[in-house]
Order: sequence, then C-alpha cells, then structure tokens
Amino acid sequence: MWNNTHLDKLKDLEARVLQAGGASNIEKQHAKGKMTARERLEQLYDKGSFVEIGALRMSPASKILGDAVVTGYGKVNGRLVYAAAQDFTLKGGTLGKVHAEKICAAMDMALACRSPFVSLNDSGGARIEEGVDSLDGYSGIFYRNTIASGIIPQISVILGPCAGGACYAPALCDYIFMTRQTSQMFITGPAVVKEVMREEISAEDLGGADAHGKKSGVAHFVYDNDNACIEGVRQFLSLLPQSNEDKPLSSVTQPVDASDTIEEIVPDNMKRSYDVHNVINTFIDKDTFFEVQKDFAKNVVVGLGRLNGDVIGIVANQPSWMAGSLDIDASAKAARFVRFCDCFNIPLLSLVDVPGYMPGSKQEHSGIIRHGAKLLYAYSEATVPKVTLIMRKAFGGAYIAMNSKSIGADLVLAWPIAQIAVMGAEGAVNIINRKDLAAAADPVALRQTLIAEYEEKLLNPYIAAERGYIDEVILPKDTKKRIVEAFEGLKTKKKTLLWKKHGNIPL
Repeated sequence: MWNNTHLDKLKDLEARVLQAGGASNIEKQHAKGKMTARERLEQLYDKGSFVEIGALRMSPASKILGDAVVTGYGKVNGRLVYAAAQDFTLKGGTLGKVHAEKICAAMDMALACRSPFVSLNDSGGARIEEGVDSLDGYSGIFYRNTIASGIIPQISVILGPCAGGACYAPALCDYIFMTRQTSQMFITGPAVVKEVMREEISAEDLGGADAHGKKSGVAHFVYDNDNACIEGVRQFLSLLPQSNEDKPLSSVTQPVDASDTIEEIVPDNMKRSYDVHNVINTFIDKDTFFEVQKDFAKNVVVGLGRLNGDVIGIVANQPSWMAGSLDIDASAKAARFVRFCDCFNIPLLSLVDVPGYMPGSKQEHSGIIRHGAKLLYAYSEATVPKVTLIMRKAFGGAYIAMNSKSIGADLVLAWPIAQIAVMGAEGAVNIINRKDLAAAADPVALRQTLIAEYEEKLLNPYIAAERGYIDEVILPKDTKKRIVEAFEGLKTKKKTLLWKKHGNIPL
C-alpha cells in the first residue's frame, strides 16, 4: 500500500489547481459577465471528455499551479479537439514562459494528431515581470500558428482583453470569434492613442467586437456573450474536417428545394436588387448556412452550409449591397474564404451577379488592383471541386474573378437571364456609339434601339455557351438539381498543381 502522505499531497495539488484564482476572483469574473477558463472548456467539450495536460506546471517566478492557462484535449461533437483557455482569475491571464510552453505543447500535439486547435483568449497580455521570456513565449505560439496553417483548423475565441502582440496569434488563425459583452482586441489601447494621437476613443470603439466585425474585418463571428460564442464554435467545428488530410463529415439534415420560387426572388430587371441569402435558402439544407463575416464587406456573402448533407463553401455577390460590385474589402474577404475551403477540401459554389469592380479614386489609390487580384489568385490556385452559377450580371474583370471557366471552374451554369460581357449594354452603347448618338435626330430612341441590339447580340448566355465559357443554361426551377448533380460528378476530382515552394499571392 502507498503511504497516505503521497495521496494527500496529490489531492492537495488537485484542489489547488481547481481553485484557480480563488472564490473572490471567480466572483469578479462572473460579475463581468464572463465564464472562468474551466467553465468555458466544460461548455466547449462533450460532457466529461476533457483531459487536462500540464496542470501542475508553474513558473518559478509566479509559483502559480498551471500558470494561468488550462490546456488539454477532448471530444467536440464526438471528434478530437485540442484547446488552451487563458485563466483571467490568475495573474489576469498574463502570459509568461511556462504559460506559453503549455500552449505550445498543446498546439504541437494538435498538429501531430491532425486535430483542430481552439484558443480561448482572456488575458492582460505579456507578464511584465518575466520580461523577454514572455515575449519569446509569444513568438513560439506565432511560429506554431504559421506552421500549422492549412494543415489543421485553428480557431481563436476572444472572451476578454487581447492587446498588443498577443493579437497576432488570433490573426494567424483561420477564424476569430468575439463577444460584444467582454472582448477587445487592439495593438495599442485607448490610453496610448490618447497620448500619441491626442484622440479620445473608448476601448469598445477602438477594438470591440462590433468594431472588428463591421469595420476592420478582423473578427469573423460576433456573439453577445460567452455562452452563445462557445456554442457557435461547436457548431462551426461540426462543418470542418479534422485536417487537410480529411473531409468534413456528412450529416443527416433537412433537405430543401424551393428552386421554383427563384423567379419570384430574382427580378429580370437588372436595375432591381434582391437579397442573395434568399437564393441560397432555396437549395441549401435547412438552417445549415453558417455565414462568415456577415457584417463586413456585405457586397459579398461567404459561408459554409450543407447540400444534401455534404458541406460546401458558398461565395455569392450581394446585389442588395453596393449592387454586388467587388471592392477591396469584398475581394480580400472572398479570397481568404476560398483559400480556407481549398486548404480543407471543401467544394466551392460561386453565385455570380456582379456589375464589376467598384470604380473611383478611393478604391484605386487604396490598391484595388493589388487587392482585387487576390480573388483571381485564390480561385486559380484552388483545386477543390468548383461550380459557378451565373445568375444575372457577369461583367468585366469581376466576371473573371468570380470563378470563370478559364481560371479553373469545373462547371459553369447560367440562368437564361444571365448577361456576360465587358460591361452592361447602356455603358457599352455610350462608348461604342457616341458619335451616332451625338448626330441622331432622336438620340433617346436610337439609344434604346442600340441597347436592345447589344443585349440581343452580345449579352445573352447562349453566346458564351457556344464558345464553351458556360457549360449549361438551366431553368431556375432546376437550380438545386443541377448544382447537386455537378458536385456529385466532381466528388472524386483529383488535381495536383506543379511543385513549388509556395506562390506569391499579391498581399
């Protein structure tokens, strides 16, 4: 029999680990509307499945068991996931050498096991008293974020402060979740902004969830509180594969086919807008569309959903916002999503109704050429099954960028009302026939005649189909059927690009 002294010591250590920062600090955490690190992990993981690692580690300087972070693994929706949750009740969740080593160890295990990694961030930042050791800890995390990128899904959940260099770990992950109630991200806080820029700004306006969800595009998902946010993470993980060597699991869902309502949703008058979400809902499985960055760059809609139980990624122009044109933010948003789907074997559906790239000096001077090229690059590079449906307008370089046949679409479908050209009829006639219009006795009547002729000769989808740029012109009522058939035919697609160390995307 073992000496009871050993068992008593172990029980004492376990009790101290679970006590975290003590009752008063836990109360303060709850008073702010925040869960503790362990409560968050309990909600993230399937009941009773979480296994902690490194619980007895401590920094010689702080002498805190666990060093203000809880790391481990368990099952989420029945599948293995690794995680690290910073504990704000201990030293404000600050990051020191041991704290970082625990996170790095969990990340190494996640990569070795080809499993997703989730970081739950709630920290006062670098532990000042540990100096350069703290900074070195961050660099080790950043390195692992980069090496694991494209191999395993990485999700960062901001549930409290995340400031300074600490922000770059979430930025290197695939997706960032934030809460309106408590999360903040900024490189320099309000006090520094006031001191350096002489500008008064609140922490929420500078780096709150809505600031990053709507303005900067840093946050991909925004929720009201910890509980809703973590449930969102669980739901999102259910749509992802374990790694780049895997595919998302199929699931039993409620199929939908309301394609016969499309003509009521989408006007054939090209000047009238509509909400592309309503088109997506005519064929995507009920309640499965999980939109990414829904409040940022709303002229393009991107997200994951299930089609007859299988996960697909959708990129769609949004005519109800900026007429669906592509600008800098929309191009970057869509490009990053396309690359994520390609990393993790998620087929892509592109829904096209785009009048072109957004014109204007602001866009030009801010780099629309460079940023717009990101989407061209992302689609051209992607080797997953790629299906495109041209709904109405597909004009200019934006038509090419939205996964046209010649940059790699496997199948391109179009509705009979689709228009594919360098530009719309009105703009084209103004340029091509300007002399005739200037000399005409009735320029208004002539202009309408020329527009009709241009639309008849150059804009209809049958011309593009003759040349092989469109594979099929389909009726709206057949939309779901034809999309399902397209992906079914591409299920076993295998394509390998020429070897290279990596490309040079126009960042």
